[in-house]
Amino acid sequence: MFFIDVQGTLIDDNGKRPIRGAVEFIDHLNASNIPYMVITNSTKYPSDEFLNYLNMVGLNIPQSHYLDPLMVLKNHMHVGDKIAAYGSKPFLEVLVLQGYTLDYVSPNAVLVAIKEDFNADEYAQMIEFILSGARLIGMHETSLYVKNHKRYPGVGAILKMLESATSCPYTVVGKPSTAFFTEALNRLGQQQANVNFSDITIISDDMKGDLIGAQALGMRGVFVLSGKYRFAAEILPKLGADEQPYAVYADMQEVLENL
Repeated sequence: MFFIDVQGTLIDDNGKRPIRGAVEFIDHLNASNIPYMVITNSTKYPSDEFLNYLNMVGLNIPQSHYLDPLMVLKNHMHVGDKIAAYGSKPFLEVLVLQGYTLDYVSPNAVLVAIKEDFNADEYAQMIEFILSGARLIGMHETSLYVKNHKRYPGVGAILKMLESATSCPYTVVGKPSTAFFTEALNRLGQQQANVNFSDITIISDDMKGDLIGAQALGMRGVFVLSGKYRFAAEILPKLGADEQPYAVYADMQEVLENL
């Protein structure tokens, strides 16, 4: 049984097209009736719209096999909450479509997603809101954000910075939060009963944003080098012995060949 990341794992970070072996891997799981969940931290588009895109490019993922943070955001805040949200313009538009109220005067929560052009004034505004009592919430905790062949600090890095600046803790909606993984496990349980984290192999290009947290819950991590990291040596020597992945492959094609 599998949890499978999307960006950098199934589709590339730049052209958003299937990575070598991705289509064949999903087709194999479907044909073999192997339980799986595609779990992404995507927040730029409505959930149905992004899933439809994945299907359009050839990844035949049923709706029941898909989960993203927007689908579980309601577990962390009420629609009536006033939110100071930071991220791309499409992300902010999605929040409004879902019924959330954007407030940059006296918000109940500071909600952070990703974009490549955060500025110092935005960070200063976030800090003021947090110090005034607003909760700090990250849509996910991805360590690196990749766009146009450049690597930027991910939401996880920004959350750590804000936590250090304010001495206030944060919560995470998507990966690698235990709540998100538990929701994915519960949905996987609709495909096969009596599923535990120890039954799951998780495949991702993000060690810190996905695999380390998943492995701490008992999952087996498979690290692919088709996304955030070009070489295993960029990250693995910096991790502890208990944080190392079970296996490292170039891409989903190699994963499929080693099933």
